[in-house]
Amino acid sequence: MPITADADIEITGYNWVPPFAEGFVRDLRARWFCEEAGLPYRERLISAVKKPPGWRSEQPFGQVPVLRDGNIHLFESGAILIHLAEKNGKLLPAGGQARADVLSWLLAAYNSVEPVQNELANIEMFNADEDWAKLRRPVALDNLDRRHRSLDHALKDREWFAGEFSIADIAMVSVLRSSVAMGTLTEHPTLAAYVDRGTERPAFQQALADQLAGFDPSHAPGMEHA
Repeated sequence: MPITADADIEITGYNWVPPFAEGFVRDLRARWFCEEAGLPYRERLISAVKKPPGWRSEQPFGQVPVLRDGNIHLFESGAILIHLAEKNGKLLPAGGQARADVLSWLLAAYNSVEPVQNELANIEMFNADEDWAKLRRPVALDNLDRRHRSLDHALKDREWFAGEFSIADIAMVSVLRSSVAMGTLTEHPTLAAYVDRGTERPAFQQALADQLAGFDPSHAPGMEHA
């Protein structure tokens, strides 16, 4: 547990990704919540290259995760985290300022930090040799550094962003792991330590191990029929 073959909750992820993406696919965020809450779920692993027929009717952008909970169907990891927290009554306060703080930081991770981070990742991982990328990279680095400085200021000496550990931290740690991988948190030890606290949690470690265990090299392009 929580991976259970007959669980009501189903999380869709991939059965293979390129090495650079291993451990960073976004179904990890839903898995992490389930581990923290002891909430059973079953896996549905699909090809990242050849999606199931009608996949865009489940996920309009052709990505993962998708979550099914009985008759409820959701896509987008933020919506999934909110749904699971409300269903389970954990990691999201019921009301008041405490709830508002968690939701604000959850959305900040996805709307104010991740897009800025993704611009730099796109440059460095896929377009580093392009002339436009060489010109844009210093600006992208500065933009991300300013976001990191804002997070430093907001976190200060707190352990978590919204008081107790919450879905806001699942979101923010998941996002900032990519900054760690790109080496952009070296000047931000407060944030680096925050990410370490999150990824050292046993629930994260189990969720990561389970995601990695689902990646099968036989599903790589060119190997599926070898």
